[in-house]
Amino acid sequence: MVIGGRLAGQVCLVTGASRGLGKGIALQLSEAGATVYITARHREQLLRAAEEVSARGGRCVPVVCDSSREEEVAALFERLQQAEGGRLDVLVANAFSGVDAIGAQRGLPFWESPAALWDLINNAGLRGHYFCARYAARLMVPAGHGLIVFISSPGGLRYMFNVPYGVGKAACDRLAADCAVELRPYSVACVTLWPGLVRTEAVLKEAEGSGSGSWDEVLQKMIGNSESPEVSGKCVVGLASDPAIMCLSGKVLLTPDLARRYRFRDVDGKPVYNYVSVRNILMMLMPGLTCLFRLIPECVSIPKWALTLYSSKFSVYPPLQPALKPGKNV
Repeated sequence: MVIGGRLAGQVCLVTGASRGLGKGIALQLSEAGATVYITARHREQLLRAAEEVSARGGRCVPVVCDSSREEEVAALFERLQQAEGGRLDVLVANAFSGVDAIGAQRGLPFWESPAALWDLINNAGLRGHYFCARYAARLMVPAGHGLIVFISSPGGLRYMFNVPYGVGKAACDRLAADCAVELRPYSVACVTLWPGLVRTEAVLKEAEGSGSGSWDEVLQKMIGNSESPEVSGKCVVGLASDPAIMCLSGKVLLTPDLARRYRFRDVDGKPVYNYVSVRNILMMLMPGLTCLFRLIPECVSIPKWALTLYSSKFSVYPPLQPALKPGKNV
């Protein structure tokens, strides 16, 4: 039993926490001594996760909730209001219902994919995040403190999987940035978290397959550099304990950067893989020169301004050709 953990007395809510990343985050919050509310759509799986979370030392309260349904989200926060006296210190909006759909529609362009793919990916994973943030803010703003974390991915920076996925992740990043503007006067922080490749149950199952497609080959190569679901949990615990959290509000935060900031390793003792390290990227792109690239310190990362420029939506137009004068031949 954890007594007097870093987050003892705090109330946290993690959506989509019956497995994968959400459960990993809930486990670490519980280990830090918090009371952790976890949600999911399926009761049996949620109850099994709650047992694991409670075993880490904190109190876990499972609540069946579909984040894409506002009435269920409203009922969830009404329960928090009554049971915890309106206290909510941390919200982690992680619910996402598009994992199976991404696999089923892989390789299809948007004009051949079913229109329902948009809803499967973004109803819970974006619209639901907005619902949860609205209701969480109504508890945090009067209290004058709080932390909201949206789980996103580098898919918000460049094309990944399909069109609805990338649009949804980019929107999550913007959602955090804009919410942070309105929450700042009340000392409530709002950030986006980008994990690397995470060893969730779904990813491990896919990596064990014998697929020969380009994505399957990439996944099998990268699985050794993946991170456990609890890395994101350690990041959230660090953020929730950070006295300078408002300096990070509105930002996109990467798990390897936070691992260095808060000085932690993965649960297996390995360093958190830095997926924006210049050395690691070069070694992945040109494995034949690995010995040479090892001379580059792993801490040398691609600057964030370079990532921003890479994702720039603005075009630099070439100068227009001078207009032809009358009577001149082309």
